[in-house]
Amino acid sequence: MKKLILIKYAELSTKKDNIGMFIKQLKRNLEEKLRKYHAVISFDKGRMFVSVENYFEECFQEVLHTFGIHEVEIAYELENNSLDCLENSLVSLIQKKEFHSFKIETIRSDKSYPMKSPEISKYFGGVVLRNKPGVQVDVHHPEVVIHIEIRREHAYLYLDTYKGIGGYPVGTLGKGMLMLSGGIDSPVAGYLAMKRGVKLEAIYFESPPHTSEEAKNKVLELARLLGKYATPIKVHIIHFTEIQEAIYKNIPKEYMITIMRRMMYRIAAIIAYNNRCKILVNGESIGQVASQTLTSMSVINEVVKLPVIRPVACFDKLEIIDLAKKIGTYETSILPYEDCCTIFVPDHPVINPVLEKCLEYEQIIPYQELIHEAIKNHEVVVPKEEKNTFEDYL
Repeated sequence: MKKLILIKYAELSTKKDNIGMFIKQLKRNLEEKLRKYHAVISFDKGRMFVSVENYFEECFQEVLHTFGIHEVEIAYELENNSLDCLENSLVSLIQKKEFHSFKIETIRSDKSYPMKSPEISKYFGGVVLRNKPGVQVDVHHPEVVIHIEIRREHAYLYLDTYKGIGGYPVGTLGKGMLMLSGGIDSPVAGYLAMKRGVKLEAIYFESPPHTSEEAKNKVLELARLLGKYATPIKVHIIHFTEIQEAIYKNIPKEYMITIMRRMMYRIAAIIAYNNRCKILVNGESIGQVASQTLTSMSVINEVVKLPVIRPVACFDKLEIIDLAKKIGTYETSILPYEDCCTIFVPDHPVINPVLEKCLEYEQIIPYQELIHEAIKNHEVVVPKEEKNTFEDYL
C-alpha cells in the first residue's frame, strides 16, 4: 500500500467550465508550499493526490491549511483493485485502529467492475465484522467511515477524514492590497479575503521614532502567519513619520485621525495600482472606533477609486478575536507595540467628519510631495517562511 494525501475540492465543484482553472491554481499553490518536501502532486476533476517520501505529517498540515480544499484524507493506494488486494489491505488497516461502530461507503468510478457499489460495501462490511470482534455497523452515527474507491487501475482505502478550510485557491480571483496594522482586525480581514481566492500583498505604515522596530517586526510576523495559508506575502513598508508629524503640527486635533487615514488610503491605492492589485482590503469594523463610523468611512474612502473590501465590517470585536485565535494571529496581535493608528490619538476625534473641512485642512500641508517621497523611499520585505523565535526578526 502506498500512503497518500487525498484532497477533495471545496466550492470548486460548482465552477463547471472553469473548474480546471481553479484546480490548476490549487495545484500551483500546493507545489509552492510543498516544494521543500519534494512532494509529487497529481489531480483530476474529482480528486487531487499528494505523494511524499518523507515529512508526511508536515505535508499533511500544510495541505490542511490551504484554501480551496473541502476535505483531506489519509489514503492508501493499492496495487490493484481486486477483491483479494482490497480485503488484505482493509484487514491490515482496521487492526491498527480502535473503533466500535462503522459503515462503509463505496465509490465505483470503474463501471466495468463486476460488483456494484452497494454489493462492495456489503461484502467488505462482512470482512470488517469477521476480523474486528466487538464492532457493529451503524449507518447513521458511526465512529469510523471506511471509504473504498474503485478505479480502473487502482483502488483506494481511507478511514481518516479531516475538514479543510474551504474557500477558493488563493490567486484565482486576482490580487488585493491588505492594509496590515499590528492589531487584531486586519490579519483576520486578510485571512477572509484569501479565503475568497484573493492573493495578497500588504502595506504597513511605520512612524519611527514614534513607532518601534518591534512594532514592524510584529507586522512581519503577522504577514508570515497569513502566508502559511497560501504563499509568502510581500509587505510594503511606508515611512510615514513626516506625514504624521505634519498632520500633528497643522491639523485641528479632532480631524487628525480622519486626515491621517485619507493619506494612508491615497498611498495604499498608489502602491496597489503599481503592483496590479484590484482592491484594497482592511480590518475596519463599523462603529468600532471614530474613524469607522459610516460617515468617517465615506469621507476617508472619498480619496480612492479602488474598491475597498472590509471583510470584518459587520463582525463584533469578540467574533473577530475568536477568529484571530482560530487562525493563529491573536497572540502576535496583542503584543504591546504601538502602530501609527494608536499614537497621537486625540481625546475627542470627530465621528462625523465633514468632507469640505477635510479638503480645506489638507491644503495646509504639502501632502502630495510628502506622499511622493514616502512612496519613492518605501521598503519591500518578504517575511521568512519559517522562524524559531520572534527575536529572529531583530
